[in-house]
Amino acid sequence: MKFFIDTANLEQIREAQLLGVLDGVTTNPSLMAKEGITGEKNINKHYVDICNIVDGDVSAEVISVDFDGMIKEGNALAALHPQIVVKIPMIEDGIKALKYFSDKGIKTNCTLVFSSGQALLAAKAGATYVSPFIGRLDDNSTDGLDLIEDIRLVYDNYAFHTEILAASVRHTMHIVNCAKIGADVMTGPLSAIKGLLNHPLTDIGLAKFLSDHKKGN
Repeated sequence: MKFFIDTANLEQIREAQLLGVLDGVTTNPSLMAKEGITGEKNINKHYVDICNIVDGDVSAEVISVDFDGMIKEGNALAALHPQIVVKIPMIEDGIKALKYFSDKGIKTNCTLVFSSGQALLAAKAGATYVSPFIGRLDDNSTDGLDLIEDIRLVYDNYAFHTEILAASVRHTMHIVNCAKIGADVMTGPLSAIKGLLNHPLTDIGLAKFLSDHKKGN
């Protein structure tokens, strides 16, 4: 399972990279705004800064909702750095754009996916990643993990190469459960990733080892 961090915060990205388990980064306009990054020039520079920290794919989202606009933006984003993955919304023109970029060999991430039917369309169009938003489904009284299971079944039935990127991950158990189901990638906050480190018996055991070591000295 690949671990992506969902942020535009460079310090958090560096910390995750130093942990040694980071495979990529996802961002969106809201995350950029949260870091005070505005304006096309500044945003593009920030994407390059992120690419210079990590070794893997970095999703950069278009803001256009029409085909021509998505193509123009996507080509410009892909030209910024070889690690850039063009993030496309799950809408009709988005499917067309996914096919266009797939034919050009440009990696894509189909975002805002909330059904297995949408995920099927994205895979048919050649998306590199499909991003079902499990946390947002949970917020609306629907089990987001069920969607991951459904997409896994559909993709396995037809040997699609599109990777399931579990997005809107909120906490550590989301990560563990996505791994059990067979999501290819998860993207979430640094806190959820670092939460995998924690277990009270580990803390108790380590304290006992250290205490016994001191007694022996």
